Amino acid sequence: MERMKVREVVSRDPAVMNGALVFAGTRVPVDILIEHLVGGEGMEDFLEGFPSV
Repeated sequence: MERMKVREVVSRDPAVMNGALVFAGTRVPVDILIEHLVGGEGMEDFLEGFPSV
């Protein structure tokens, strides 16, 4: 499996979501994934709810 670079997965831009760390090419904050995982949801559930990721 090819390793992805961090910049291919996440990005930060002051013009997007006030500079929050988001998944590259989306407006979905990385914090949302963490909240879902801590809340007991699986990765599949998260991806189903946020298909742009």
